[in-house]
Amino acid sequence: MNSETSAGTGTGAATEAGTGAPAQDPVREPASEPSQYDDGFGGEIGVGPHPGPWPEGERYDPELLAAGDRRNVVDGYRYWTREAIVADLDTRRHDFHVAVENWGHDFNIGSVVRTANAFLAKEIHIVGRRRWNRRGAMVTDRYQHVRHHPDTAELTAWAAAEGLPIIGIDNLPGAVPLERTELPRRCVLLFGQEGPGLTEEAREHAAMVCSIAQFGSTRSINAGAAAAIAMHAWIQRYADIPAPPAA
Repeated sequence: MNSETSAGTGTGAATEAGTGAPAQDPVREPASEPSQYDDGFGGEIGVGPHPGPWPEGERYDPELLAAGDRRNVVDGYRYWTREAIVADLDTRRHDFHVAVENWGHDFNIGSVVRTANAFLAKEIHIVGRRRWNRRGAMVTDRYQHVRHHPDTAELTAWAAAEGLPIIGIDNLPGAVPLERTELPRRCVLLFGQEGPGLTEEAREHAAMVCSIAQFGSTRSINAGAAAAIAMHAWIQRYADIPAPPAA
C-alpha cells in the first residue's frame, strides 16, 4: 500500500505490444501443492488416520480417514472432502468481496487471499494477469471462489451489475480515514499491489478510497497488512462474533 502514489505513477501494468491491454500470462497451475501449510517447520499439524469406527456421510473422504488429514483447515473440517468444505462455507460467506490488482505477479496477493479466506469473503477477484503468486495463500484458495477480470473496467461493470460499490484502500490525497468510515455491508474492497498501490484507473472507478492511519516514519505499510486491516474493519462492523465461553 503506497501512501505517496501520484497521478502520474502507479499504473504499473505490462501491456501487450501495440494494444495497450494488460499482458496476460498463460494459466499455469503448480505441479503439486502442499497439503500441509507449514511443511518443514516444527511438528506435523492435523490428525493421523481415524482410529475408527469411521464416521458416515458423503462429506467424509475415505483417503483422509485412512491416511490422516494434514491440511490447513480448522478441526471441524478434518476428514471432510474439499467439496463438502466449500459447500458448508457457501452457506455463511460474508457480504464483502475482495479484489486485488495483479500487474506484476505481486507475492502479497497470496497473503491477501489467505486473509480473505480467514474472514470468509464472498469472492476473490484477481484484476490484471490471470496467473498470480499462490505461495502465500497456503492452499486456502482451494476453498474460495476466485474470479478473474482482465482489467478494472470489467471488474467495475461486474460490480455495477451486482449493485456493489467498489471501495479502494490506499493512502492517497483525498482518501477518507477508514477508522472514521462505515463501510457498506455489500461492497468490493479493492487493493493495489505492493509499491505502486492502486492504479489511476482503479481510483477513477472506485466509489470511495479509504486510507489507514499511520503514525511512524514509513511512507506505507505492507499491502497484505493493509488488506487485513480493511477486511477486519468490515468484520468488526458486520460479522456475528461468537461470545466468549463462560468462565
